[in-house]
Amino acid sequence: MTPSALTATIDLDAIAHNVDVVRTAAHADVLAVVKADAYGHGALPVAETMLAAGARELGVAHIAEALALRAGGVDAHITSWLHAPGADFDAAIAADIDIAVSSGRQLDAVVAAATRRSAPATVTVKVDTGLNRSGVAADEWADFAESLANARADGAVVVRAIMCHLARGDEPDHPLNSEQAQRLDDAAADLRRLGARPEIMHISNSPAALTRPDLSRDLVRPGIALYGRTPVPERGDFGLVPAMTLTAEVALVKKLPAGQGVSYGHTWVSREDTTIAVLTAGYADGVPRLLSGRIAVGINGRSFPGVGRICMDQLVIDLGPDGGGVAEGDRAELFGNGRDGGVTARDWADTIGTIDYEIVSGIGARAVREYVGGARG
Repeated sequence: MTPSALTATIDLDAIAHNVDVVRTAAHADVLAVVKADAYGHGALPVAETMLAAGARELGVAHIAEALALRAGGVDAHITSWLHAPGADFDAAIAADIDIAVSSGRQLDAVVAAATRRSAPATVTVKVDTGLNRSGVAADEWADFAESLANARADGAVVVRAIMCHLARGDEPDHPLNSEQAQRLDDAAADLRRLGARPEIMHISNSPAALTRPDLSRDLVRPGIALYGRTPVPERGDFGLVPAMTLTAEVALVKKLPAGQGVSYGHTWVSREDTTIAVLTAGYADGVPRLLSGRIAVGINGRSFPGVGRICMDQLVIDLGPDGGGVAEGDRAELFGNGRDGGVTARDWADTIGTIDYEIVSGIGARAVREYVGGARG
């Protein structure tokens, strides 16, 4: 497979546009989430584009992701919020990474790292307000808050922010959203009373940023919306533009007689003499095997169905008896922005009962990322 046989083309102008859409809807500045290699779009070029488009800060899950951005020359504020035991807090402090802490144990480890380095750590307090995932638990809050205040008084930490994650942000009218916001406001009030006042607060994910400006606080923290995928489909696309188009090369075209099966298990058998094509994309590249026999691709303005089981590295499409005018080396669009009625990542997600977040972030490393628009256009 040649390096360009599978290509994810990223429209940086679309990403810049989406930053503006979210910021306008939220009436707040944007902390742009670029975790998981910017949802599969490429962290460094996407981060640079988002910052140039007006995003104020960046957010990632892991310290390693933040350090990679620093190594790439990004000097904006970066928050990292998911840490396993043994996380390299020393490196985070050295690189001026904002460390979101979710427990007293994590706080102790950060303070120890700050002591070793003789430099204060910048921290964000991550509060579990109802998602029951990471974040300081309610029964640990009082002790945590006191420990944080002591660490601040000792000069070991600078309390930059307080944050939480919404459990039902994609249900904008659900009362839990407001309840979680109130719990975070109350936690911030506790810290103020203890002399550990956070400088800023952020709550809103993509759906809340687009539909609940009352929750915006100082920043919003969108992810999927910045990549042009609507987080609340029943309310429309909000003017967002999908940024990724996935294309594969037609590797092989050949005739297939009637009555012949295709791919493992022969789950599809040709009813007539036809022509098939092999595309250089499979489940190792992020094309779900569950799409076997349920996928359609666009080539030269025509749509062709996938047939047989999707394999690790390839899939097969039926070109019909006349071959559809398709030749080896042609490009097949697996999904795109849907403007011309083509397939989108959302279509894939709906077909197999998942979300488009999983689709775009699952596109593998063998898909070469190519960038159009922006400073790279």
